This record gives sequence, C-alpha cells and structure tokens, in this order.
Amino acid sequence: MKIFTIFAFAVLSILLVSNTSKVTPFVSAQDGKKPPEVITLGTDAKLGSIKFNHLDHITKNRSVDGTKPIACVECHHTAQPASEAVKHPPHKTVWPADRTTTLTMELLEKDPTAVGAICRDCHARADTKPKLLPEIPQVKFEGSAEPTIMTNQQAFHRKCGSCHDEVVKARPDLTPPPPTSKKCMACHKKTAA
Repeated sequence: MKIFTIFAFAVLSILLVSNTSKVTPFVSAQDGKKPPEVITLGTDAKLGSIKFNHLDHITKNRSVDGTKPIACVECHHTAQPASEAVKHPPHKTVWPADRTTTLTMELLEKDPTAVGAICRDCHARADTKPKLLPEIPQVKFEGSAEPTIMTNQQAFHRKCGSCHDEVVKARPDLTPPPPTSKKCMACHKKTAA
C-alpha cells in the first residue's frame, strides 16, 4: 500500500503541475524550499485562468474571522481521517481511504506524500471520468431538490467563492475585500492571444 501511495503521489504531482498549474512540488523546509507561492488554476477555463496565492492563504490571517491562516484541510478535505472529514459536511471522501493523519505543514515537511489526492483527481471536468472515483461526486445541498455534480468548476467556485462571501459578511470593513462569488473577473484573467 505504501508503494502504491508513493507512486500515486508522484503521478498526481506530475498531473497537477502539467494540468492545473506551474507549481513547484512541496519539499522539506530543511531543503530551504517552500510550498508553492502562486498556483495557476483553471488554465482551460472559458473566462481565463486564476492566479491563486497559496502562500498568502497558508501564512497570513485569511480565516473567515481573520485570526489565523487557513488550515490545509479546509481545502484539501481528503487529507484527513474519515472520522474527521464527516464532521465537515458535505465532505466525506478521504484519500487514501484508510488515512490516519491530518495534513498540516509540519506533517508535509516530514512526509512529502501527505497531500494524498489533488482536486481534479475526484472533481474532474464535466463529462470526464475522475482518476480516483468511478464518477464525479454528487452532493445534495440543503434547500436543493437535485444533487449537484461537483465538477472541478463547481468545487472551486463553491469553496473559494463561499469562503470569500463569508469573509465579506463577517468583516464588511475589510480593505480590500476579497473577490466575492459575484465578481468572476476579479479572479479569472484572460491572457492575450
């Protein structure tokens, strides 16, 4: 199982770099390297790609209440034991399924494979089979009659947009405010042809 996990992480890292970003893989702090500062998301999005400042979110007080950095598992929800993931609906999936650790920067420094799965491994583009699941996950949200197919677009928009919306609601005087779910072009940037 450990060999499979190491192999899967290596393949996933290559896919992450080639499909979603120009990212330097996480490396031990002892090597003097840091997590990726900026990750390019949505390279094939119709509205243009998104430059996500990963380092700001994990080192600055970017939590909803502004008191702490965002914990790894707030976005990397599969990187925790199943008993923890179910406490934060709608997240139920962990990778690998028998995971016993929760992703933190300290854990990642000790174990570069600690991330496990990346977003697109489960949240694939519409009409595409995910790498790790038989189909794209579906979630039935409160107040909705039908389940939502959690494509990568849905997952990013719901996670990023809803968090930014919560920040603006909790801290209306924040200057500058984060881009809300209604301000698409604040994140999406078209590149010149």
